[in-house]
Amino acid sequence: MDNNAASFTGSIPHYYDQGLGPVIFVEYAADIAQRVAAGGPARVLETAAGTGIVTRKLRDALPADTQLTATDFNPPMLDIARAKFQSGEQVDFQPVDAVALPFADASFDAIVCQFGLMFFPDKAKSFSEAYRVLAPDGRYVLSVWDSHRYNPFGRIAHEVAGSFFATDPPQFYNVPFSCHQIDPIKEMLITAGFGDIGIAVIRQVRELLDVATFARAAVHGNPLIDQVRARGGVDPDQIVDAMAQAFRREFGDPGRMPVQAIVFSAAKSR
Repeated sequence: MDNNAASFTGSIPHYYDQGLGPVIFVEYAADIAQRVAAGGPARVLETAAGTGIVTRKLRDALPADTQLTATDFNPPMLDIARAKFQSGEQVDFQPVDAVALPFADASFDAIVCQFGLMFFPDKAKSFSEAYRVLAPDGRYVLSVWDSHRYNPFGRIAHEVAGSFFATDPPQFYNVPFSCHQIDPIKEMLITAGFGDIGIAVIRQVRELLDVATFARAAVHGNPLIDQVRARGGVDPDQIVDAMAQAFRREFGDPGRMPVQAIVFSAAKSR
């Protein structure tokens, strides 16, 4: 993958948080936060926290004295996340690589990761690290996007961006939807030592109130924009406009857009 598909820097975090967040991330964040809170953990670790969309929902769902540590590989994403919290709220933000967690064994009662696994360079190692830092009976709750078939915005974004490049089209929009097969994730969880694995497929419909803003964020709110600029010869605004037109054809304007995610929950046995 050219132009590191996990590099969310520059102006990307802003577009990600403001343009993509309210449409595709927030409702899933509320769901996964409730799943974590239901277990009553005293110490919670979030990996791939990004701009704090799940972190905010976790802090709201957990008791005030719950220890919450939010981590991400990209410090600029965490800068936006920090701004969502007041000084008295108990959240510890740390730039951390989920494949090499800097925490002691059995440090947390729960780990949560929304839509991050797809970007980890060594997925199996990320599972073994999660297992290591979990306390006995702790739970790991993570989600991934289902395939382009069930997330048409991803398919459209991939096709539209690629249509501007006769050779070497940008591949970013393959990455977020690359972990839709359940069995490989199940096997990695089992290999890492996890048991009591639960799997839920969650289909939702999003109200797409401002197609133009969503299309701009779909180009500028992730490393696709870096891949476009690296190739040169194409004005990103042309891609934004074409993507908006394609979204309108598919979903309407204002529109309704289906999305689908897969949530895994696994326990560390004693």
